[in-house]
Amino acid sequence: MEYDDTNAARELAAGVREFVDERVVPVERDYLGDGPVPDEEIATLREEARERDLYAPQMPTEYGGQGLNFRDVLPAFEEAGRSLLGPSAIHVAAPDEGNMHTLELVGTEAQKADYLEPLVAGEIRSGFSMTEPAPGGGSDPKMIRTEARKEGDEWVIDGHKWWTTQGSDADVLIVMARTDPDAHPYEGTSLFLVPADTEGVEIVRDIPHVGGELLGSSHAEIRYDEVRVPEENLLGEENRGFTHAQQRLGPARLTHCMRYTGMASRALEVAKAYTSEREAFGGALSEKQSVRFTVAEAETRLHAVRTMVRDAAGRIAAGEEARVPVSMAKTFTANVVQEVIDDCLQLCGGNGIGKDLPLADFYEDVRAFRLIDGADEVHKRVVARDAFRDVDPSAIEGVTRYEE
Repeated sequence: MEYDDTNAARELAAGVREFVDERVVPVERDYLGDGPVPDEEIATLREEARERDLYAPQMPTEYGGQGLNFRDVLPAFEEAGRSLLGPSAIHVAAPDEGNMHTLELVGTEAQKADYLEPLVAGEIRSGFSMTEPAPGGGSDPKMIRTEARKEGDEWVIDGHKWWTTQGSDADVLIVMARTDPDAHPYEGTSLFLVPADTEGVEIVRDIPHVGGELLGSSHAEIRYDEVRVPEENLLGEENRGFTHAQQRLGPARLTHCMRYTGMASRALEVAKAYTSEREAFGGALSEKQSVRFTVAEAETRLHAVRTMVRDAAGRIAAGEEARVPVSMAKTFTANVVQEVIDDCLQLCGGNGIGKDLPLADFYEDVRAFRLIDGADEVHKRVVARDAFRDVDPSAIEGVTRYEE
């Protein structure tokens, strides 16, 4: 299938695919069913990614990346996503990837030196601390309750967060808090850089969750109790936290789409290989019509996913906010990849749920995508609101109406 990718994008994607197949997948196989993968293994893979000029392709060269634009790195994200370790190996995994993007966009030069450069280098880790337990903001971030007040030359943060990805391992946290309690949250919140060892930051626990065994991923519950940071730790402009978060989340949703598309693509490769070799009921399973139709449907829908994501990414690259195309792509992708991986697991029967193949780990990991970066229902609401924005009454002119 041909897409409107540049030569640079295709070359990068081909290099990432080769790297994942040759180096990353063998490490994945060593730890399937027996994770997490040690940090030393990831560090070794990252060093080789640097040698192959594949490391952090989305970041400018002055920070240690490859300097490619957002649109050109998307195909590489898909190839990295073919293994659960791939995104970490080339340093395009969430949440660091989105946090690096935020720091690049709105960080000061001092913040970039203190946090962005070591983050790109892999010397530190980060977390994005926005979601709150009830009655705070979950799917409705307007309900956010965490507050930050100015005292002299410091900001004092009080609040309760959870589902902060990588929160318990983070060296620095990007915290969203209300800075103008009288304003609408969209116009009265700000982002702050909070070193994880700051007094008052309490990692309550890692929330047990489905998936993440291979990488040992954490989603932390965190309390901020009278946490004081200097005024220069304000990230971006005061009271524009939601604007900056949207600048982060739009592209991050699409990079997530491509990573999970890669996962579904590899699941399909596994299922096709398995059904071609497995014989039952008088022949190879791959010759059975139900199997062939399942694979055909999966190939078709993944092609649609890739096209939608590229369209939304092109709009962002052209300067559009593209909220509706991003929401369409995100919710469609999340459901397609989940269903494709589920079908592939089914096609592989008992081997599908075993940990000798990557499908069981994929299956556990993919379910979260319909919730993270906005639940399906939130994105459908965005699309529906736009769809009903300009209703044309003349569309039903001439239709007979009956009144009681």
